[in-house]
Amino acid sequence: MREFFAESSVLLSYGQSLSIFLARLVVAYGFLKPLQMKIKHLPETGLWFEGLGIPFPFFFSYFVSGVEAIGILMLTLGLMTRFISFTLAIVMIVAIFAVHLPYGFSVANNGFEIPLYYLLFFMIFMTFGAGNFSLDHLFFGHSEN
Repeated sequence: MREFFAESSVLLSYGQSLSIFLARLVVAYGFLKPLQMKIKHLPETGLWFEGLGIPFPFFFSYFVSGVEAIGILMLTLGLMTRFISFTLAIVMIVAIFAVHLPYGFSVANNGFEIPLYYLLFFMIFMTFGAGNFSLDHLFFGHSEN
């Protein structure tokens, strides 16, 4: 039985890079629509940030939009994945506490469920890296998993 689990573990580990690659693409895609809404309505986003009590709200509306845009590109390519994941994790922590926490957990009530999932994915990318299907692997030549 022990040998079966050992062999299963080795066999299933071959899918790590593919799983991380697909997760990076899905997370990047998930940021696309909210980013488009922020960019299309940047002044309104600044006013919304101001209403949330975020300091320098108009600066941060541009800053967060820029971080998310760069994040989408870098996650898709698997470029500097640990760094951008750390940066986006901070954005998610702020989003959880500044926007979603008062509404509870459920996404149905605008709760912190989805930002928490993103945060967990970013933690995975920070610890495991981009995987073999990435520019990180191509440029830096080492397997991250």
